[in-house]
Amino acid sequence: MYDSDFTFCCVSTLPAKPERGSAEAPAAARARTRGDTRQRLVRRGMELLSEQGLEATGIDRILADQRIPKGSFYHYFPSKQAYVESVIDAYAAYFDQRFDRLLDGPDGTPLQRLRAYLDDCFLGMARHDWRRGCLVGNLAQEVCAHNEALRQRLDAVLVSWQSRIAGCLRAAAAAGEIDANSDIDGLAQFFWIGWEGALMRAKLCRNGAPLDCFVGQFFALLPRRPPAMK
Repeated sequence: MYDSDFTFCCVSTLPAKPERGSAEAPAAARARTRGDTRQRLVRRGMELLSEQGLEATGIDRILADQRIPKGSFYHYFPSKQAYVESVIDAYAAYFDQRFDRLLDGPDGTPLQRLRAYLDDCFLGMARHDWRRGCLVGNLAQEVCAHNEALRQRLDAVLVSWQSRIAGCLRAAAAAGEIDANSDIDGLAQFFWIGWEGALMRAKLCRNGAPLDCFVGQFFALLPRRPPAMK
């Protein structure tokens, strides 16, 4: 559920390397290297957990991909729980940037911007052959029954995303694109329930038909502004 901007977003959070010839204290250099490695682990976690989920991936696989000894893991994260929480937080931060760019940008009407966001998600999944879905949705199915802390964290992310969609729909109501008396919060909740299901089904059938179906039905069901009385 992410596009090529995902890598740029993650890389842009890495500390800047000093220019050649500049003096850098050993402690500062070690801290920078540690930060680079930590960010690489988080970035790889987002990629693999979006595609495979936690159980199918495992921390060992992530460490091996980055050529980091298992014994060094706790140098970067106090626990596996803390690592997964960091991955969730980074994933949520990435989508906050996408919402800022696509939902709150200057181009188009609110509903046009919502369609642009959904089109962007569609292209992102297609680019990865429909194998990568939503990290939050993947983890929610795995951990909600046995990890209360992660369940609450994942739910908080979905609630925050729901509020972003609600904001877009309120703007649409103010612009006259939908009925101003619409149940905006209910529509936003319905959107995320359906969208997450469509993402899961798209991964299952390896094509975009479920996304097209949901998007078409969601926009068709939006309550339109009643015609003005003559």
